[in-house]
Amino acid sequence: MYLMIPYFIANPIFFITVVSILGLLVGSFLNVVIHRLPLMLEKQWGEQCRLLLEEHNANEAISSETDSAAAKPDKPYNLIWPGSHCPNCQHVIRSWQNIPIISYLFLGGKCSGCRQSISIRYPLVELTSGILAAAIAVNFGVTLQTLWALLLMWSLLSLTMIDIDHQLLPDNITLPLLWLGLVLNLFGQFVSIEDALWGVIGGYLSLWLVYWGFKIATGKEGMGYGDFKLLAALGAWMGFQMLPLIILMSAFVGAVIGVFMIVLQGRDKEIPIPFGPYLAAAGFIALLWGDTLVSSYLQFAGLQ
Repeated sequence: MYLMIPYFIANPIFFITVVSILGLLVGSFLNVVIHRLPLMLEKQWGEQCRLLLEEHNANEAISSETDSAAAKPDKPYNLIWPGSHCPNCQHVIRSWQNIPIISYLFLGGKCSGCRQSISIRYPLVELTSGILAAAIAVNFGVTLQTLWALLLMWSLLSLTMIDIDHQLLPDNITLPLLWLGLVLNLFGQFVSIEDALWGVIGGYLSLWLVYWGFKIATGKEGMGYGDFKLLAALGAWMGFQMLPLIILMSAFVGAVIGVFMIVLQGRDKEIPIPFGPYLAAAGFIALLWGDTLVSSYLQFAGLQ
């Protein structure tokens, strides 16, 4: 791989193409993460509840039927097993049927076994991953920052789709992302470690204060704790300087889309709208073009 670096530097188009293809391939795996991780967490939480209930009822008689059912080992279910299959007919998806975007087009968007329609979201996630990977390659070039930025982007894309589906930002992704940002900036990969630490503190506390202010004023919870952790993670990667930009962009876009969904689509105002996708999108924009946007605004405002 190291032998390819001089060739990548001399041929940036080839480098961008390779990173884009990598983005498509990883995007295919992200579809698995997006679908299975919440189910894995629900299963884990259910098991924890069962154990607590058993502990609570330890001194009570439990039927042998319940004991035998609880003793049955569950089939393994994780990001690797079982292999990809059609949820309708359980047809095992072969490797040639799992090529990003191409297989979807070749199969006409339908399962080869039962001809059930395959959600268009799968190739869209793959395509989005490929396009965003190309944008990262263009912005950072042949550097280690490209690798780290790809990891951040794939994490944000997974969090976005999971939050849309389940209104959940799993700690399994946000917390490792936070710690990775701090470790990287310990070596000054994106910002200084001091800026990263203040980014974590400022990111978490800013939304924590908004949360409690809204709850005290209305008696309702305006957002989840996962949003605090996500913004703290973005602060760990980009420093406290980018937090105002991220908060403003995410709040503005979230407000516009929220009003659009309520007014034009008749969405119930009582149904919560996930905030994680807007934070993730704003964080990605800030990662690639944050300095340019801030500098342009300061020049426009005559502050620079």
